[in-house]
Amino acid sequence: MTKIQAQNILVTGGAGAIGSHLVEALIERNCQITVVDNLSSGYRDNIPEDSSVRFYPLDISRDDQLDDVFQDTFDVVFHLAANFANKSSVDHPERDLQTNGLGTLKILDRCRRFNVRRFVYASSSCVYGNYNGPMDEGITSFDLGTPYAITKLLGEQYTQFYTSYHNLSTAIVRYFNCYGPGERPGEYRNVIPNFFYTALCGRPLQVTGNGDETRDFCYVSDIIKGTILAAEHDEYCGEIFNLATGQPTSILELAERVNTLTKNTSGLSLVGRRDWDSVVHRQPSIHKALTQLNYKTGTSLDQGLEHTLNWMQAHWAAIEAEQKNLS
Repeated sequence: MTKIQAQNILVTGGAGAIGSHLVEALIERNCQITVVDNLSSGYRDNIPEDSSVRFYPLDISRDDQLDDVFQDTFDVVFHLAANFANKSSVDHPERDLQTNGLGTLKILDRCRRFNVRRFVYASSSCVYGNYNGPMDEGITSFDLGTPYAITKLLGEQYTQFYTSYHNLSTAIVRYFNCYGPGERPGEYRNVIPNFFYTALCGRPLQVTGNGDETRDFCYVSDIIKGTILAAEHDEYCGEIFNLATGQPTSILELAERVNTLTKNTSGLSLVGRRDWDSVVHRQPSIHKALTQLNYKTGTSLDQGLEHTLNWMQAHWAAIEAEQKNLS
């Protein structure tokens, strides 16, 4: 095990809602951090203003730009950059492949060439595809429902190839429904920021399906803990770890909690299930992360929702202005 402290770190996708929290955690560990993000779904103001952070606004599929970044010697590379997410990949499959496939391959190859000590790939629960049942890392048969799921699994396979063939030290973490401060609402965004935005506007929340569908919502700081642990436990090479809470929540219950927190009296409405989403229950097993990484979550759903709401209310003017520009 190699503790991350005062190291030189690269974070791709570091302007995103998850990546920026990772950068903050690395600052606390006195690291020197390089952030690469093309700001297609991230925001410059997400990146902490700190002398230890350098920012490159570039695309990971561009060779000439990446070569400049890797003039530095990195101890660890956290690869979070991705074309986000399922609905976007259905609408823009080539863009999805360009970033999630080719971009990941280019990062991996530079990690090999420039002797990076540890590479951590941020994958997604979407790789389990249309699987209804307990999801553990030993599953090897996937019925993938979107291009995003396909390319995130492709990234995992590239990562494992570089582990087995090039002896690159790697770990793969699969995120389950991460949420928290820093994520804006929008067409391709997750359910929690969209629910909060709708509720704060005083409109009924639209629940897809019948509301009984369950997901495992994991607060961003707990996701970050697991991601850093995966980097530190270099005795596990090429391993995959689910990061989640192990506590499912129905979408109907989530909507009711959001309405209660925001004092939204407009209620909710049931709408049809999304044509690309046929998974009723996402049930992650986190036994492997618990036992091998000593991973623990510390934020309840109520606490996480309250933190998220407080952030959104504090940034309401900017969020409203952005939504008006998008409409």
